[in-house]
Amino acid sequence: MRLAHRLDGIPPTVFTAMSALALRTGSVNLGQGFPDVDGPASVLAAAERALREGANQYAPGPGVPALRQAIARHQQRHYGLELDPDRQVVVTTGCTEAVAASLLALVDAGDEVVVLEPYYDSYVAMLQMCGGVRRPVTLRAPDFRLDVDELRAAVTPRTRFVLLNSPHNPTGTVLTRAELQAVADLAIEHDLVVITDEVYEHLTFSDDGTPHEHVPISTLPGMFERTLTLSSAGKSYSLTGWKVGWATGPPELVSAVLAAKQWMSFTSGAPLQPAIATALDEEPDWPRALARDLQARRDLLCDGLAKLGLDVRRPEGTYFAVTDISSLGWKDGMEFCLALPERAGVVAIPTQSFHDSDAGDQVVRWTFCKESSVLEEALARLAASDLSG
Repeated sequence: MRLAHRLDGIPPTVFTAMSALALRTGSVNLGQGFPDVDGPASVLAAAERALREGANQYAPGPGVPALRQAIARHQQRHYGLELDPDRQVVVTTGCTEAVAASLLALVDAGDEVVVLEPYYDSYVAMLQMCGGVRRPVTLRAPDFRLDVDELRAAVTPRTRFVLLNSPHNPTGTVLTRAELQAVADLAIEHDLVVITDEVYEHLTFSDDGTPHEHVPISTLPGMFERTLTLSSAGKSYSLTGWKVGWATGPPELVSAVLAAKQWMSFTSGAPLQPAIATALDEEPDWPRALARDLQARRDLLCDGLAKLGLDVRRPEGTYFAVTDISSLGWKDGMEFCLALPERAGVVAIPTQSFHDSDAGDQVVRWTFCKESSVLEEALARLAASDLSG
């Protein structure tokens, strides 16, 4: 059967393909970003309690009140943002649905959307489905910083939105306050709405004693009223399979998300939603401890990859590090990643899937959200293998 034209040219997500390859070849999976260890025991117990106490039918479409209230408290506690949980918070089936519902609700055919490249692959699929036009601004190796001149050049009279992601997947860049201010200045000047994906908001690191601080762009002057903030509990609490996310912001933007979301999942995860409320309210320090642990695993992976002769960018946040594989003689990251399981028994992700340009052709993403023993096994396999192109 022929697919609908809205899906023309959209390949299957690279994460499904590479994880299947890892399973088929018995490889260590450093591709898809899911942890080996579950989140807080108290949150798992809260989900079990909710199951046993009858929270097994449809939850309200906007999300259960306890979770919406907990999300509002989370935003106030961490960022000083005051939200009405009944009008300014909506619960989604992970941040992926929040992205989809936001774009489907707000972007008309022909609207231009400025998006940081490389980008999470669902952005491309959803922008195409709603007829939006991508205006990429590339974070380029080796530093992967935002080029403000390139950002300004991307805006035209047809531009209506900026789709932001910080901490940034796959590069690990955490946008600085100055970089975010440049985005804010442009949004205000051109009357743009910012849709910001902040799923890694709590997973930032420190280097040389200096923390890489996540600053929500909605906290900058003049930005709350034009910013739709998306996040989830999956990454911060190592519960990626629960798919509980949210959108927050001014009522008119949040209600737009709900208008689209009600025709997608309508609602999901009824017993998981009160458990995530428990996580946000009763385990507020758990993500900080996770970030410290992830930083140690980041350093283990990055040091090991550097010893193999790879040019490694040490990330400021997220689950991921990227390397340039050109020193190994490869010109194509996809070819490298497809050969890697047979050569070394390891799976990684080619970032060219996340680009319109050729800037990612020789860049590969590796995840360090695995146990240290898993990372050590992967590095040992790589070290014992011929990785040359």
